[in-house]
Amino acid sequence: MKLLKKQISAKDGSGYISLLPSTPEDLWHTYNLLQKGDKVRCTTLRKVTKESSTGSVTSSKVRMNLTIEVTKLEFFQDSLEVRISGPNVAESQHVRMGAFHTLTLELDRQFSIEKDCWDQVYLDRIEESCNPELGAEIACVVMSGGLCHVCLVTGSVTVTKARIEVNIPKKRTGSSNHAKAITRFHEAVYRAILHHVSFEKIKVVLLGSPGFQKDDFYKYLLAESVRRDDRPFIENKSKFVLCHASSGHKHAIEELFSNPDITSKMEETKLSKEIQVLNKFMRLLDTNPDKAYYGYLHVMKANEEQAIDSLLISDGLFRNEDVKERKKYVALVESVRDNGGKVYLFSTMHVSGQQLQQVSGVAAILRYPLPDLDELEEIAAAHEEEFEEYASDEDLSPEEKKAREEAKMLEDMQYFGFVSETSGVI
Repeated sequence: MKLLKKQISAKDGSGYISLLPSTPEDLWHTYNLLQKGDKVRCTTLRKVTKESSTGSVTSSKVRMNLTIEVTKLEFFQDSLEVRISGPNVAESQHVRMGAFHTLTLELDRQFSIEKDCWDQVYLDRIEESCNPELGAEIACVVMSGGLCHVCLVTGSVTVTKARIEVNIPKKRTGSSNHAKAITRFHEAVYRAILHHVSFEKIKVVLLGSPGFQKDDFYKYLLAESVRRDDRPFIENKSKFVLCHASSGHKHAIEELFSNPDITSKMEETKLSKEIQVLNKFMRLLDTNPDKAYYGYLHVMKANEEQAIDSLLISDGLFRNEDVKERKKYVALVESVRDNGGKVYLFSTMHVSGQQLQQVSGVAAILRYPLPDLDELEEIAAAHEEEFEEYASDEDLSPEEKKAREEAKMLEDMQYFGFVSETSGVI
């Protein structure tokens, strides 16, 4: 991602930025930067009809710059596209004010985003996306039988580049159909890796399967690369790491990252640090639960005690349409950093981010145990009861509110022994 222009007020955080996406991952960052109510300006094609003086009508597609206010936002994982819809909010020669239009944000096409407030999480996201060192760092190849997935794992998203499926018949005496099918399958996987994996950016290629299928394919890859003189494989064979996976489906990638022997071989990658801290949190839940907490209320209370060493938070929480809900998580991130803690932002497009989502999307590893935080569950339950009672009071008439207050006062007096339940005042 290239940052072309940035104009943000230091007073209230309002302003706009101009960006130019250059990789598919940049579009995922763009999706996380946008929210309903933002104004987006970019070039687009729109059908324009014109009526001549004789009454004839002609239509043509015209490329123009439009500024719309976002009312609908979609990210398509398969095609890696961002589509936004909303009314036109700027004067245009061809489009009237308030007319709805859908923009598709594409690679190598400049666009601008205007917000009322650019908070710190947004600014961190821009800095991360514009860092040229980040990119596709890990390639994962999982196979089982005749099924294989070739995926690229970047700092924020897992992209499926190829899905290969070959029908492999059972071994039969006197038949070579099984061996021929295995060779076709290996050839298809070989070509997919050669086509989709750029070894200049990739630091490690994880090759996983149940049994010895990965070993058989790796032997095939080494032999064929020498025979065909495919230099990318010959020069980068040390980047291949063989590991166990239960299947050839995409979800098996999670098993590769949970293996400590594998994570030690990709220490330099951004994803490895996130996986390591998530695995540490999961271990602490079993071995020392007083140092591992999840859920906003518990994590916030631990932060008030300045006890958080590492904050794990999902980027899905920052896509909340409720501005107040988003602001409380932004405030939590900033407070943890001010207190000297580390913040790890997990992408929901990764298996690690999906694991974190299962435990509320926010978790913390503490510097020291806080066993008293268990009492927060009782406090939270009492708070919800008070809130429900307060909400129900708003619907009552003044007479009903007064009657309820008198009944509550009488109940309290009976509790402290000032009034007898049967005979009245003592």
